[in-house]
Amino acid sequence: STELVPDCVPQDSISRSAFTLAQKIFSPAILNHCLRVWIYARTFSEYEKLRLARLPLSFTACILHDIGATPAFSNLDSDILQRFEIEGADAAVSLLRAVGDSFVSHDDIEEVWRSIALHTTPQIAERMGGLARIVRLAVLCDFQRAKVAGKEGLQKKTEGEFGKLEIEKVLGDAVVEQALCSRMPETKAPAASWPNNLLRAHREHPDNRGINRGF
Repeated sequence: STELVPDCVPQDSISRSAFTLAQKIFSPAILNHCLRVWIYARTFSEYEKLRLARLPLSFTACILHDIGATPAFSNLDSDILQRFEIEGADAAVSLLRAVGDSFVSHDDIEEVWRSIALHTTPQIAERMGGLARIVRLAVLCDFQRAKVAGKEGLQKKTEGEFGKLEIEKVLGDAVVEQALCSRMPETKAPAASWPNNLLRAHREHPDNRGINRGF
């Protein structure tokens, strides 16, 4: 893409590789969402005085946390269907292994994987600490379910720079479509998961044209 890289994207090669992939794969709504999540994650880590994983790892976890919701990384033809959070975690790990070289350790990979795999899991991700907690809180912040203490006006400023573009509808619809296009929707969106909440709400309200009621 010839588009400029936003100033908030770190300049190291891992972060740039992750952003290039996200820019290529994501719709504008999901790309903006992931950039906002990154900005909120940085702020949460500062406020809570948490030592995040190294900058490229933290950015990769934030910018790619929804990549499993895209057709390119849904793996619907795989013998084993997995929910989009796990596909996203696997995709992020693959990128880190490809471009991270000796910079990325096994522990780094595990931390990034957990933070993406658990980002829709209430209460557990928050208690994990570290990057898993920060990514979860940042996602909640973008959907107005958490606040960045001490940073009044941050969300308005961030949304002004990276517009929301109906992200709740776009993301909810993407997750449901992925499940419905799979040969076993209840495996792609397993019981007691956020994807299953969305799938069930879609089936209960098939004529709904707004935000999925399970969002």
